[in-house]
Amino acid sequence: MTTTQIAPFDELTAALRGEVITPADPRYDEARAVYNGMIDKRPAAIARCRDVADVLACVRFGREYDVTLSVRSGGHSAGGLGVWNDALVVDLSLMRSTTVDPERRTVRVDPGATLGDLDHATGVFGLAVPTGFIANTGIAGLALGGGVGYLTRTFGMTLDNMLAADVVLADGTFVTAAEDSHADLFWALRGGGGNFGIVTSMTFRCHPVGENGLIVGGPVLYDIADTTEVMRWYRDVLPTLPEELNGWFGLVTIPPAAPFPEELWGRKACGVVWCYAGPHSRADEVLAPVREFGSPLVMGLQPMPFPVLQSAFDPLYPPGLQWYWRSDVFTEISDAAIEVHRRYGERLPTGHSTMHLYPIDGAAARVHEDATAFPYRDGGWIGNIVGVDPDPANTEAITRWTRDYFADLHAMSAGGTYVNFMMDEGEDRVRAAYRGNYERLAQVKGRYDPENVFHVNQNIPPAG
Repeated sequence: MTTTQIAPFDELTAALRGEVITPADPRYDEARAVYNGMIDKRPAAIARCRDVADVLACVRFGREYDVTLSVRSGGHSAGGLGVWNDALVVDLSLMRSTTVDPERRTVRVDPGATLGDLDHATGVFGLAVPTGFIANTGIAGLALGGGVGYLTRTFGMTLDNMLAADVVLADGTFVTAAEDSHADLFWALRGGGGNFGIVTSMTFRCHPVGENGLIVGGPVLYDIADTTEVMRWYRDVLPTLPEELNGWFGLVTIPPAAPFPEELWGRKACGVVWCYAGPHSRADEVLAPVREFGSPLVMGLQPMPFPVLQSAFDPLYPPGLQWYWRSDVFTEISDAAIEVHRRYGERLPTGHSTMHLYPIDGAAARVHEDATAFPYRDGGWIGNIVGVDPDPANTEAITRWTRDYFADLHAMSAGGTYVNFMMDEGEDRVRAAYRGNYERLAQVKGRYDPENVFHVNQNIPPAG
């Protein structure tokens, strides 16, 4: 019997405002579930924290009884690292408050807040924080690993807009990290993931988006047979476009649902999902190259509140689907790479399986590679290959397609990866994610978590 299994969790229950759920509780299976249905971990207990005091109590309990800790906010980790076998899950999902200062254009968010929570709070003021693409993603995990999305070219990555973070450290103390306070920790938090402590609040810079929060955007989709032509055009046109216009490229299956025309349901396609966040008086001019190119099956550009675009894919990707991920970073989209994309796009194994290329140019590329822990500032793309399906019987098919696709494409990448899209891929891949910043991260880890208490993550062992 492990130390964790015999730990006195009734003691922890008495210390929390929240609750502790153990395997005997009928809610246990629901409480241990994460976004990726392929993950099936059985923690010793789940502590559903309600405030910073609860988080402090969990860390101190873990130290006293030598209990492994895992930390979950939104639960979207590709590898399901919010839960772990025989661990105490420090569940932050109940800590979801948001506070916007519209005059200073800042927002303070708790770690359990989702992108949807954040957008709801900021959108009423016509503001937004650059984040990701699925509204039920947790803001904390996204920001700590990077954060690419519809506003990256315009305002940078999520981590570039972080102003401060409150952190519970491995020794059970509490600090605020910012440029002028624990600056080395603040540097490491912006891209270094959950290695350095449990973040209990974050403050972000907000930006005016479009006109009173209205953007012009949506999908423009083409037949899968047009992949080569579309990708070459996209590769060449994107750097010429104003930074107020962002678009990610995807290989997809058109969903069998409105608003897509019924005659297109289930058809394989390629395309770009666009977001223009500038003044609407310029929208026609800026979007003209998009409207004039090719023979699209779907021309979905229209004005909409930014949160509508941000949450558009949530119904297609609810929690509990089977996910298998592989990610690379690309400084270019070569003709040879396009040929690989074309082949695997024609072989999408299921309706949910897809490949996306997310730009990290514009404002994100003007940040120096060692200014934050995230190093890939060369103006390229983060590539994300995911095999996805609701049926566990298709796990082998989606896994094989993803692995083969990645293997054929990897030689054309920059050699690195993006921690938010990683499964359990080993230390070499973690090192590749941080390039020249890895050794500095290990030094910071050694300073703030020398015993590697927080190791259920894309782990950076502490420097000795």
